[in-house]
Amino acid sequence: MPFASTERKVLEHVPVTVPLTVTVTEAKGLDTTLDLTERLLGHGYRATPHLAARLFRDDRHVADVASRLREAGADSVFVVGGDAPAPAGPYPDAYALLQALERAGHSFRAIGIGGYPEGHGVIPQEAVDLALKQKAPLATRILTQICFTAATTHAWAERIAASGIDLPIHVGIPGPVNRQKLIRISAGLGLGQSARFLRKQQSLLWRFLLPGAYQPGKLARRLASRPAGNIRGLHIFTFNELAGTERWRQGLLATLGVEEGRP
Repeated sequence: MPFASTERKVLEHVPVTVPLTVTVTEAKGLDTTLDLTERLLGHGYRATPHLAARLFRDDRHVADVASRLREAGADSVFVVGGDAPAPAGPYPDAYALLQALERAGHSFRAIGIGGYPEGHGVIPQEAVDLALKQKAPLATRILTQICFTAATTHAWAERIAASGIDLPIHVGIPGPVNRQKLIRISAGLGLGQSARFLRKQQSLLWRFLLPGAYQPGKLARRLASRPAGNIRGLHIFTFNELAGTERWRQGLLATLGVEEGRP
């Protein structure tokens, strides 16, 4: 998240070999995300900005951002619809922005799009499925929203693979973040329908409200327990808990006997 302290925390705690994404919100605006992305690229990181369709004014704006990122050395973006209640231009959703990027002749090597293993809080499932089919030919990978149940993610990955969508999937999971913070931010962002999910799972809700940090190791292992669809890796939502997340990542690699930098 592009807060004032983010750059310092990244430099202090995150190796340059770790790829990063920089989120975007209506409140902070697109330029805040682009500014941090440029600075991280300048430090040698592989930084991918979120591009929210509803924050773009017109095709000229799209082309200018694509050019700005190219000049900064960015070769990947993550395209989302965004949380603005009304679009600033003719791009109400991620598919519209993907089409505009194509018209702009973008040079991005990698383009990520969102996946929703639990569906979407306000969009009907049929519309979510159609949007994924429309976006897939214009993208290179899928990054999912948080889902706390590995079986649900496995079933969703298998379903979209069976539908003919063969993009690699990186599953979104939370890092080791304070439980109350995880509930508050996840519910606010709609990650994995967390609010609805937690309301249905009262026992899980009380477990989250206990002191201490949520530990993602069990979820990560369950996701890795069997092949499913095109799942290729994890995408960690750090909520800017960068030091703790990096310690957890290093510990997981050590437990698995995986050498840093090797697949």
